[in-house]
Amino acid sequence: MPDSRPLPRIGRHELPNRVILAPMAGVTDRPFRQLCRRLGAGLVVGEMVTSDPSLWHTRKSRLRMDHRGEPGPRAVQIAGGDAEMLAEAARLNAAQGAEIIDINMGCPAKKVCNKAAGSALLRDEALVAEILEAVVAAVKVPVTLKIRTGWCADSNNGVRVARLAEAAGIQALAVHGRHRQQRYTGHAEYDTIAAIKAAVSIPVFANGDIDSAEKAARVLDYTGADAVMVGRGAQGNPWIFREIDHYLRHGEPLAPPADEERAAVLRAHLAALHDFYGEHMGVRIARKHVGWYLAGDGRLDEAARRALRGTFNGLECPNAQQRFIDELFRHAPAEATEPVAARVTSKGTRAA
Repeated sequence: MPDSRPLPRIGRHELPNRVILAPMAGVTDRPFRQLCRRLGAGLVVGEMVTSDPSLWHTRKSRLRMDHRGEPGPRAVQIAGGDAEMLAEAARLNAAQGAEIIDINMGCPAKKVCNKAAGSALLRDEALVAEILEAVVAAVKVPVTLKIRTGWCADSNNGVRVARLAEAAGIQALAVHGRHRQQRYTGHAEYDTIAAIKAAVSIPVFANGDIDSAEKAARVLDYTGADAVMVGRGAQGNPWIFREIDHYLRHGEPLAPPADEERAAVLRAHLAALHDFYGEHMGVRIARKHVGWYLAGDGRLDEAARRALRGTFNGLECPNAQQRFIDELFRHAPAEATEPVAARVTSKGTRAA
């Protein structure tokens, strides 16, 4: 059945649908955010940015904070463990045009948790409350929060943290259905997300293992969440946003993209990466994205995917990478592997 509930709001911003791109460090850069927005994401959230402004001069931070040309609302995620520093980071980002500030209390990465940030904060509910209150008080734009269900199986305190968030003035809450110690292993559970949704009145976004339109609909129905937040399910499959939106609106699946469209999207994505990062870095970052596209290419078996990934990872210039895409979609699946490897390399992939 189509979802007929009112669409969620984050402060003054009404989302156009119920599908959100999750913030992912090293993935949701400006080219990928723009692509996912064009393909149906109702909201996209930038890569996690440190709350320490003294580190913002680095090239990595400058690129992560680059939102030029993006439509609103622009959502920026900040991470850290000091309430005063997070509040100042929120103020500075809002002054630079951020329209939504998201606080990261969900990242399971060791280098983040070792600094008492990300999901490590869930172990200290008093500090959680202090941070949330400080950031909300620091800015006039809405503040949102991303959490996990807890630190570990014995500390599943997501409901308590959600209530703290609502009391502090958080405008929406995204919940990944795993505790920190799971990282990304096993399966996401949605009982805690349903309990959180029942416990608070602010919008709740369900995150974790959303990899199809049908799965999104089931999770929304089970949890009562206001939207789904898609992370790894969008890697190599940015069409998932329009497919979920169509399914939720009409109750039926949308036809997958034709090869012509897939080829055009890959070409445009590569060109955007080369332009955004520059030739040297753009070529290298393109490798992981094309690897994800190939992993989801149903025309190919695993041996073909491995061969094609190896060929693409050996390419050293933008033109060679674009030729690879041209050759990939020029042949039938059974013929794809050898012609791509042979034709592209014969045109000078490494020396081009």
